Amino acid sequence: MITPLVEKRETLVATGYAVVSIQNHKNPAQQRLLAIRASKLDAYRSLTEQVYGQQLDATTTVADMTIMSDTFRAKVEGVVYGAVLVSITPVGDDTYETTLSLDQHVVRDLRTLYLGQLAAKRR
Repeated sequence: MITPLVEKRETLVATGYAVVSIQNHKNPAQQRLLAIRASKLDAYRSLTEQVYGQQLDATTTVADMTIMSDTFRAKVEGVVYGAVLVSITPVGDDTYETTLSLDQHVVRDLRTLYLGQLAAKRR
């Protein structure tokens, strides 16, 4: 069996981004805080993708040997704990970048917990 690339790394690293100007608030300081929060959530989403993978649904409609429509939906679901906040950095004038890391031992614990929950649901 092939060992996943994720298991070969000691630490998973994920980065999230958010734009300040599109945050739903009139106060610029509050917009910055909301962008920081959104970039952190985006980084957690990225970590969750690395730990659990991504569920993809795709639909393609073909008529007369021509693609009429192509639709993709992605879903990420899981629990992440033990992530370390590496940095929150402004990028340019209007974006924040948040980087998180997650130790490989925690990843193994998370996967074990997840597989245990799946097994319990099947009973």
